[in-house]
Amino acid sequence: MYRNLLASEIEQLERQGNYADDWTTLRVADPFCARCIRNSTFEGAVSLGAIEAGTHSEGALSLCEGIYNSTLRDTTVGAHPVIHNVHMLSGYSIGDNVMLFNIDEMTCAPESATWLEPMNENGGRRILPFGGMTIGDAYMWARYRGHKKFMERLEQFTRELLATPEGRYGQVGDSCVVKNTKRLHNVIIRSTDEDRTVVDSCITLCDGVIGYGCTVEQGIIAERFLLGEHVHLEFGLRLNDTVVGDNSTLARCEVGNSIIFPAHEQHHNNSFLIAGLIMGQSNIAAGGTIGSNHNSRTADNEIAAGRGFWPGLCCSFKHSSRFASYCLLAKADYPAELDITLPFALVNNNTAKDQLEVMPAYWWMYNMYAMDRNSKKFAKRDKRKLKAQHIEFDNLAPDTAEEILGGMQLLRKWMANAKDGIVVAEGMEKSKRPTVVLKAKEGLHAYEEMLVFYAMKNLSTNQPTGVPTVTEWVNIGGQLVARPDMEQLIADVESGAINSWEALHGRMDALWQAYPAQRDAHAYSVLCRLAGVDRIDEALWQRYRQRYGEIQQYIEEQKVASRHKDEVNPFRNMTYWDEAERAAVLE
Repeated sequence: MYRNLLASEIEQLERQGNYADDWTTLRVADPFCARCIRNSTFEGAVSLGAIEAGTHSEGALSLCEGIYNSTLRDTTVGAHPVIHNVHMLSGYSIGDNVMLFNIDEMTCAPESATWLEPMNENGGRRILPFGGMTIGDAYMWARYRGHKKFMERLEQFTRELLATPEGRYGQVGDSCVVKNTKRLHNVIIRSTDEDRTVVDSCITLCDGVIGYGCTVEQGIIAERFLLGEHVHLEFGLRLNDTVVGDNSTLARCEVGNSIIFPAHEQHHNNSFLIAGLIMGQSNIAAGGTIGSNHNSRTADNEIAAGRGFWPGLCCSFKHSSRFASYCLLAKADYPAELDITLPFALVNNNTAKDQLEVMPAYWWMYNMYAMDRNSKKFAKRDKRKLKAQHIEFDNLAPDTAEEILGGMQLLRKWMANAKDGIVVAEGMEKSKRPTVVLKAKEGLHAYEEMLVFYAMKNLSTNQPTGVPTVTEWVNIGGQLVARPDMEQLIADVESGAINSWEALHGRMDALWQAYPAQRDAHAYSVLCRLAGVDRIDEALWQRYRQRYGEIQQYIEEQKVASRHKDEVNPFRNMTYWDEAERAAVLE
């Protein structure tokens, strides 16, 4: 494919202000247009793909194909490059149709790889990122630390991959755009013609992996990081030792030592996330300090939050804290460690009464519009082409259903011990003050409705047949996996039955294919547990079908009712002169 330069081509290149220590180490592919290379320096072994006269465009920017005012050292460049004003490009393998413009330094050390320390600041959960690593891979490696052989095998898989030309750092995929950026060092940028990645106006990107279709722009500083697919980083974000899941947006904030699952939003000034596990479909509001206070002698505590974590404005939490799925937290400085075990709950720090308050099933009872919208919007916004990381977007799924069942058991226990109508919870806050459960009876009823809706939505219109099922599930980067299947995967990695990341990904693909049937079997078991039976007969099945229809009607009514609150709110509408203006702005 590559050839040495002709004498006439060397003469022309030198006339055009180009220089090389040894022109024999510069190899080119045909067609080769020598006049498209000007005022550039070549050092070490450099290979150039096809170069022809023409222009390439990125937005309003239009540049000539070729290499201009740049220095290339020990680098391979694909076909039809646009490389302008790159002061140093060293150690990289560049794909086809790549645009590099106004870059101070873009370097990679041979066989370089740097450990990333997520979820904990003491390094005890460190992982070694690689191109093609999914969020689930990173989570497995960081989470299952008690399986020593499993850890050793995952590192072995990674070392073997990084030793190959395709696996090493310093890769830039096809059609990628990098422009107006100061420094890139030891970065893998994955990009294709259909799923293009753009890096624009960044300060430093160091020791990281950027997934397909990502946009990283406007003053980013990121060191030791892994980005999934279609991640958007912008506006001065500071990021270190963090895994960011697919379809997430982070901006104007500081995030460190964390693993964030897909569909996360954190794009307001002064928000702060350190040493956390945030399991996706989440939103961190302005002023949030998640993990601001360690409560041990060293910085080794953690925050763990299930899917749908949503703290309000200016929330702060102490390490270590844990939150069930879809916790909505009212604006507050929470003074002690929390363990919120009721899902879909509203949590409030009532300073006037000096008590923590938790309302179970708040989303279902009072914000059905948002609950329904959130379940749909994440799937609708999923623009990924590859979809290497499988994701369960539905907020009612086996994991949350099991949390609801556990929450119902807790509510019954606490309600049985209630005094003077006040239901007091146990174990939700590390303090002597009470934790009061608000609307416990209504929440218990709502939980039951949620489970019937989950189960019936996933079952066919015909009466199902009971099959063995599992009641424990784990969320692996967004993909729900039955715990026995996860334990088998670990055993197969340890035994050598799974002997590479490719084989491990194949197993995850197979589990995803099996998931719908497993979910349906789980849904059937939920109905059985609600009814206290081993098998659902025809009469009970028909009663559940009728109940399902009633719940569907309730959902539609509540969606309209919760949205109607905004429509009739005089304070929300007072900034519009009339209904016509409001309709034009809001529609």
